[in-house]
Amino acid sequence: MQVDELLKPFPIKEFHPFPRALLGPGSHEMIGPEALKLGFKKTLVMTSGLRGTDIVHKIVESMRYHGLEVVVYDQVESNPKDYNVMDSVAMYQENHCDSFVSIGGGSSHDACKGARISVAHDGRNVNEFEGFNKSENPKNPPHIAVSTTAGTGSETSWAYVITDTTTDPGNPHKYVAFDDNSVTTLAVDDPVLYYDCPVDYTAQCGFDVLAHASEPYVSRLNFQPSLGNALHAIKLTAENLRQAVWNGQDLAGREGMMYAQYIAAQAFNSGGLGIIHSISHAVSAFYDTHHGLNNAVALPRVWAFNMPVAYKRFAAIAEAMGIDTHGMTDPQAADAALNAAIRLLRDVGIPERFVDVNADSYSKNRLGQGPTKFYEQAKEIKGDSGDVDRITHHVLGDACTPGNAKECTFDTVRPVVEHCMTGDLDDLLT
Repeated sequence: MQVDELLKPFPIKEFHPFPRALLGPGSHEMIGPEALKLGFKKTLVMTSGLRGTDIVHKIVESMRYHGLEVVVYDQVESNPKDYNVMDSVAMYQENHCDSFVSIGGGSSHDACKGARISVAHDGRNVNEFEGFNKSENPKNPPHIAVSTTAGTGSETSWAYVITDTTTDPGNPHKYVAFDDNSVTTLAVDDPVLYYDCPVDYTAQCGFDVLAHASEPYVSRLNFQPSLGNALHAIKLTAENLRQAVWNGQDLAGREGMMYAQYIAAQAFNSGGLGIIHSISHAVSAFYDTHHGLNNAVALPRVWAFNMPVAYKRFAAIAEAMGIDTHGMTDPQAADAALNAAIRLLRDVGIPERFVDVNADSYSKNRLGQGPTKFYEQAKEIKGDSGDVDRITHHVLGDACTPGNAKECTFDTVRPVVEHCMTGDLDDLLT
């Protein structure tokens, strides 16, 4: 769908809601009292389990200390699957719960948001709600979202992303649902909970933030209330990501990234995204790779693709990233922004091409370990012409694509995808 077709019926742009939030060190200790204030009695906690940490245990025990009954679903997978959502819905209904708490990154929050929508519609399959505001019942269970990474923004946005495992195994599908009824009741962002986040995962989540911030800043939606937040989130990321990655116990770095991820999500919440996210969704649909990693690989290529229609905006991004642009033309400053993004990617140690991603690339790699026959066969990213074609087609059907700064067709996007697969980032440097 061309963006003009999408926007012609809606000349009035919409500002989507945010939840109330608690931000800062120690805020996670308020979950019990806040849950009681919201009327929670029996809560389903949704999480990935956060292997190697005691975060889930501490929060659950704190909730129980405050008199709440708690049931735990800890099987949420990276790139949450439709069956994760529906299994948690069944557990919620069987245990007569009345509320949700999600603990983790975007996967836990997204699965929980989908579960709430399903519960509000008598357990209908979550895949029925793909698209824009497909839910019909605005009354769904209250939800506290507790972030343990600085990347997702799902705790404050109206979007959730689900992998549909019911499709043709040769053509897997990952989709975005945008729904005002999915917005959480309370967001909790506590940088102390980020301390246990692995180095590589911190880096990848940080590039999710940079994608969340830069895409609405150059989006053809040009939503003015989003632009300030977007630019400031870019600045915070450039200033804090290296420190958060390489000195994970540094509170200032962790707190800086906490604010960056939170306000970047508020920027895209109404300002839109683009094909950085569309490419990420497509690659994880086929290979179950981490969303932030995918964004990191795609971001420099998509910036280069979009620059000719948004030189002034990319010049402002360069300034936000700490570059002295005095004496530069807008195209020169835009090139400097791209160079700075590539420098940041290399400084935090992220693979530069999708074909470089393998079982040893990062701690949460799931190549060849997924739950379906398709994922079992996807043990390595091929990056061949068939791969590029499949992923390009998925990109063109993604809900984020219409907001991209530059018009997208198969012929224009395919070279971008191909470069993500096998291209050398030095080709983009000036």
